[in-house]
Amino acid sequence: MNIVTLLPFIVLIGAMVLMTRSAKKKQQQAAEMRDQMQPGTGIRTIGGMYATVKEVGDDTVLLEVAPGVHAVYAKNAVAAVLEDAEYNRIVHGAEPDGGELASGTAVVPDDASSLTAEDRPAAGEEPAVDLGKDGAAEGGEADKKDDGGTDAK
Repeated sequence: MNIVTLLPFIVLIGAMVLMTRSAKKKQQQAAEMRDQMQPGTGIRTIGGMYATVKEVGDDTVLLEVAPGVHAVYAKNAVAAVLEDAEYNRIVHGAEPDGGELASGTAVVPDDASSLTAEDRPAAGEEPAVDLGKDGAAEGGEADKKDDGGTDAK
């Protein structure tokens, strides 16, 4: 048999070996990263949720996802173990030097303060965002049909 005929197969097998070595190396790095988890460490799950580690088991980890709210996750669900400064910056809005952000508010609000009546426009004010609906603002009252005075009160 000629070596030229076997060359494509040799190249294909070589590429497969290199890809599996790369994948194995990434898996090993991920396992080492998960082994760094200790109670108090901030993490990000594969779903994008940020939480604090409370307990580490063999295959599971107990996470505090909100103050007083705990959930059990598989260790494989942990995408990243975060440094304290990065975790605090993302979750609490704190700058690395311990100060607050310029706005003074957390990146992720921990309450429903953004839904209070203070933030909504008062009656008769223009809405803050124009959605581009033609004629909705000009002919609003004129477009309503008279239903014969059967308003439900």
